[in-house]
Amino acid sequence: MSKIWSDERKFQIWLEIEVLACEAMAELGQIPQKDAAEIRKRAGFSIPEILEIEKRTNHDVIAFLENVAGSVGPAARWIHQGLTSSDILDTTLAVQLTESCKILLDDVEALRVTIGEQARRFKMTPMIGRSHGVHAEPITFGLKLALMFDEFGRAEERLTQTRDRIRVGKISGAVGTHAHLDPRVERAVCEKLGLKPATLSTQIVQRDRHAEFITTLAVIASSIDRWATEFRHLQRTEVLEVEEFFGEGQKGSSAMPHKRNPITSERLSGLARVIRGNAVVALENVALWHERDISHSSAERIILPDSCILLDYMLTKLREIVEKLQVYPERMAQNLALTKGLYFSQSILLALTRAGAERKTAYEAVQRAAMRTWKGEGTFAENAKRESEITTRLSAAEIDRLCSLDIHFQQVDATFKALGLD
Repeated sequence: MSKIWSDERKFQIWLEIEVLACEAMAELGQIPQKDAAEIRKRAGFSIPEILEIEKRTNHDVIAFLENVAGSVGPAARWIHQGLTSSDILDTTLAVQLTESCKILLDDVEALRVTIGEQARRFKMTPMIGRSHGVHAEPITFGLKLALMFDEFGRAEERLTQTRDRIRVGKISGAVGTHAHLDPRVERAVCEKLGLKPATLSTQIVQRDRHAEFITTLAVIASSIDRWATEFRHLQRTEVLEVEEFFGEGQKGSSAMPHKRNPITSERLSGLARVIRGNAVVALENVALWHERDISHSSAERIILPDSCILLDYMLTKLREIVEKLQVYPERMAQNLALTKGLYFSQSILLALTRAGAERKTAYEAVQRAAMRTWKGEGTFAENAKRESEITTRLSAAEIDRLCSLDIHFQQVDATFKALGLD
């Protein structure tokens, strides 16, 4: 990913755009074919020389053009004919963002493969589901991971869609009117670069496209944060249902030798904040003066490469976390047992209403049984059997049947099939 955003790659694309534009003009008979061939053959650049020239010009594109002209000779007079700097900059940016999307999509695909493997492995591993951080009803760890698989499926969709809207170049001149540049040149250059020409542009490609791109990356980073936070909670000593892999020789604390901390997940949560912050900058860049100003330019040189490189790293690290995740089914079973079956309360409540009980009366009866269980007076099933409002409608055998994990897991197979994980 870093190579895409290197000076070497940037100047390569700049040069290719200039050469392609000359070749397109030659095809249209606007410049001599022999000069276009000479430009293709001889054009090159030196990064140190460009940087040295830029000290004098204080303009990166002019410094580049001056350096390239030195390698070409007289035919260089046709280079940049009718173009403006943003024709080169924004079209190059479209190439870099498209190439970055390819890497990020590969990252998401690899992550989903790993998540899918783990989801199948723990498909029917029982654990407690939590709402407000409090025990709710049973789920399986496989279902939790299946949810993660589905979420990053949407990440893949969003990235694919935004790639199509960012894959847009422009070779239309100083204010986008093609006053000195045939639109056929723009179409030819963009086609050979794998881009679409902007239907209409000013001096720049409009920044709503780039804002959407960075916002999409921020949403994906937030999904990474969401699951990093999930794993961090599940690693808490009081929970300890999963744990980040802790390698031999790894250290958790400079002061406390016993510590095994979820440092990679914490790192991902922190980096997600950076990309979300970059998204705010991208949104600020949408509003520019008239046909353009360059208030967006300096910020984009930071937020676009940084966000792409960061997300590439984050997706790779999350895949490693999932792949090496230490899962403790025995601890999940222990945590399930903590509340002595309280999570079966809704099963009893619904059975009572189906049996003809008024909901308020049924709710209060189930709640009384639950509160006794909370206070340590036996299991929920035992306390339910002591409630006359319950036992007048449900037999002891029916209460035992309703207090079963099977009820909660009967749709797991169907869910996995719907996600393509069967």
